[in-house]
Amino acid sequence: VQLQASGGGLVQAGGSLRLSCVASGRTFSNYHMAWFRQAPGKERVSVATITWNFATTNYADSVNGRFTISRDKNKNTVYLQMNRLKPEDTAVYYCAASVIRNDPRRVSEYKYWGQGTQVTVSS
Repeated sequence: VQLQASGGGLVQAGGSLRLSCVASGRTFSNYHMAWFRQAPGKERVSVATITWNFATTNYADSVNGRFTISRDKNKNTVYLQMNRLKPEDTAVYYCAASVIRNDPRRVSEYKYWGQGTQVTVSS
């Protein structure tokens, strides 16, 4: 399985970015797909998750209402639309995929990871 993330960059506070994660190597039925982020000196944390089959979503409180996760089955791609960005959203963003045993918000649940894409929000 390969996950290829892209779409990061530098944006001013209040702006928008859309991250993409192209998944390949298997079918993803029964998988959760997710975006995590890791700021310098901090732990990697869940931003948003989505089920591949039914597109059921979950968001961290800090991004709820500003970010939207979605998936395109035909393109095997997961997106993270980020609006009204804040300086505290600055981090490396990672996409991840796995069959989940317990909690899709936990880093330890995910078997496959993309390489990360840097998002920097200036004030």
